[in-house]
Amino acid sequence: MMDAVKLAIAGAALLLLAAAAVAGGILPPGEIVEIAERVIPILAFVVAVTIVAELAAKAGVFDVAAGRLARMSRGRTVVLWLLVVALAVVSTAFLSLDTTAVLLTPVVVAVARANGLPPLPFAFTTVWLANTASLVLPVSNLTNLLALDHLPAGGALGFIALMGPTAGVAIVVTVGLLFVIHRRSLRGRFEPAPPPRIADRIQLVAASVVVIVLMPALVSGWEPWIPASLAAALLIALFAWRSPRALSVRLVPWSLLVFAAGLFTAMAALESLGSAAIAAAVAGEPGGPLELWRMAGTALVAANAVDNLPAYLLLESAAGTPERLGALLVGVNAGPLITPWASLATLLWHERLHAVGVDVPWRRFIAWGLVAAPVIVGLSVLPLALR
Repeated sequence: MMDAVKLAIAGAALLLLAAAAVAGGILPPGEIVEIAERVIPILAFVVAVTIVAELAAKAGVFDVAAGRLARMSRGRTVVLWLLVVALAVVSTAFLSLDTTAVLLTPVVVAVARANGLPPLPFAFTTVWLANTASLVLPVSNLTNLLALDHLPAGGALGFIALMGPTAGVAIVVTVGLLFVIHRRSLRGRFEPAPPPRIADRIQLVAASVVVIVLMPALVSGWEPWIPASLAAALLIALFAWRSPRALSVRLVPWSLLVFAAGLFTAMAALESLGSAAIAAAVAGEPGGPLELWRMAGTALVAANAVDNLPAYLLLESAAGTPERLGALLVGVNAGPLITPWASLATLLWHERLHAVGVDVPWRRFIAWGLVAAPVIVGLSVLPLALR
């Protein structure tokens, strides 16, 4: 399993390869500057929203929200599950798929256990929706932020106009498949557990307000890194006042930053060697609806073969039209449900489950993903094909 150290090592190796490409004249130095101009605001958002999510979790925001959902369900298992679905979608849409996979997963597992329910349906709900619901907003996934540069109507509204119906289909189909798979475990009733204990209510309320205000700010038209950075600064100030020991440089996802920087530069070097022509030959060219499914299918296979981020970077130049770009996003966002390494969020999810004593064999994850991924991706392309 690729933990933080291995991720950083992989990123460092990619940076060394990129440096060799520059030294060998394969990658012009000017392109490094262009990559930095494109990537730095995106990585600034990733750092800021990670800090926001981590500190909100430490303040108990997710624990209280999940506990409240259990009481709102009035002891009906399927209602609790549907409320967790809604929480996972909101968390993914506004705070990114990694937040749902890493921070929400242990919370919903704890809620399931506290109420005497099997944790597996709730655990699979968070990881599948972390991927498929990441089509909702630009900030939901790093790939979406990269795609904004190629949309004629940029910003959150332009993205929603293109991907909104597709995201809706992806979520509905995902929830339907999850219900079919886990329907027996979702029957019956339970006795709601007492609400979680909160050590610092002032900190909880303040952190909750920051998160709630941040959500609409992320789709206000500002570049996402600006409101996210302001929210991170407010929470850092709050914790410096109330819980200074909770602040640490480990809040910054250093390994992800190194990996992303290395990946962007390495993929730019590959493109200089002609990878774009190969990608275009495999993914096809702008044409009828069938070409959209071809692009989405190619992206699905590439994401599960290597990882969704390099798959996006490899195929981005072959998109050509907004609809094909949308099909690419469907493949790399909703498709990584088969192999463990297809999405970093999946690996982090499995680590968190292992840490709380929940064992999910990879063979079960792969078997269900082989059924779900093609169905979700195939149906999610329909709105794009009908545009």
